[in-house]
Amino acid sequence: MLALASALAYGVCDVAGGLLSRRADFAAVALAGQAGGLVCAVAAAPLLPATGVDASDLGWGAVSGAGTGLAMVFLYRGISRGDMSVVVPVSAVGGVALPVVAGVVLLGDRPSAPAWAGIAVVLPALWLVSRSGSDEQGRTRAAVLNGLVAGAGIGVQYLALAQAGDGAGIWPVAAGRVAAVLVIAPMMGAPGRRLPSAAALGWSAANGGLAAAALVCYLLAVREQIVVIAVVLSSLYPVVPVLLGVTALRERLSAAQAAGLAGAGVSVVLLTAAA
Repeated sequence: MLALASALAYGVCDVAGGLLSRRADFAAVALAGQAGGLVCAVAAAPLLPATGVDASDLGWGAVSGAGTGLAMVFLYRGISRGDMSVVVPVSAVGGVALPVVAGVVLLGDRPSAPAWAGIAVVLPALWLVSRSGSDEQGRTRAAVLNGLVAGAGIGVQYLALAQAGDGAGIWPVAAGRVAAVLVIAPMMGAPGRRLPSAAALGWSAANGGLAAAALVCYLLAVREQIVVIAVVLSSLYPVVPVLLGVTALRERLSAAQAAGLAGAGVSVVLLTAAA
């Protein structure tokens, strides 16, 4: 339930963040979101007292936050330039597959046949998602590329945060928001960057607070269940923005893209079954 709550919160965050990034500078939206998440995480930390926080817990939180910062910048960049219903599922599949691969190569895990099937489905699914009409091909390819980079960041976020000790409370989440701010802040110095309106900054900060809550739910879920199960359930968040992207926002998908998105869903189901 904690992992599913994380997925629901992240799904809402993706919708709100995507809409904001289409109306304001995506880097500014990401930065304000992480700053808002930091405030919320620090404010909520006393609600879950820590029995013992050491440097390694904060270090893993910082690594996780660096992945978050990278993921949010490329996710919002992709959403601002392409279709939400393409960028978000691609990033989510990458965020699921990377921990599985890392588990095999680095942690010695041996996935079952369904897990390997889920990983195998990812590649053709991504290829199908990248296909569209010739007039939109460049935009869709850019969306897929941004989604892949965002997916790598999401994978690092989940893997690193899961390494924090049980006694650290939610301070690793707070440390992660500091790292995310430090990763994103230099991008604001690039030529042409403009701060959005105060209202947009406020909504971005509030959205970041909800994203921090999603990470807290994930961190608590990892302490109750093995990492793979927590990751795959938390990664079901694309259901929310994809449904809204196709229905409420009237985003159009080609038959190939629809098949690719279905394949992405199948891969998530297979990886979940393998857990």
